Amino acid sequence: MDIDKYKHQHTVIFDNIRKLKEFSHLGIAEHAADIAAQVIKMSSVIKLHLSIEDKFLYPALQEANNPRLATMGKQYQHEMTHIAEAYGEFARKWNDAGHVAADPDGFRNAANKVLKVLFDRMQREDRDFYPMIENA
Repeated sequence: MDIDKYKHQHTVIFDNIRKLKEFSHLGIAEHAADIAAQVIKMSSVIKLHLSIEDKFLYPALQEANNPRLATMGKQYQHEMTHIAEAYGEFARKWNDAGHVAADPDGFRNAANKVLKVLFDRMQREDRDFYPMIENA
């Protein structure tokens, strides 16, 4: 199974997270518009990524003749539901420059929490899950 598009989307999301960190270090209130725009940009990639995973990747794993991958796919999909919900709440709140500028510490705390979980999950997929799919 070709999963290059999924890996590429991870790279784009990692890059977006890096840019959010850069803007935050330069000053959250001063770069609130940049931060909000970056959240919107990242959200579109995340939504696309989750959609094609749900529509193509996970069903393909269920149809493949590999019970271990099918089980792992179900587990990853289930876990991602909770991560996606948390990210969705984060994105809805922080995609507005006014909210970001009004509460820099709130943004920082939310970003550290939600983006760390997202970052760790994508790293785990890249390290454990995707290689397993490619080798099947």
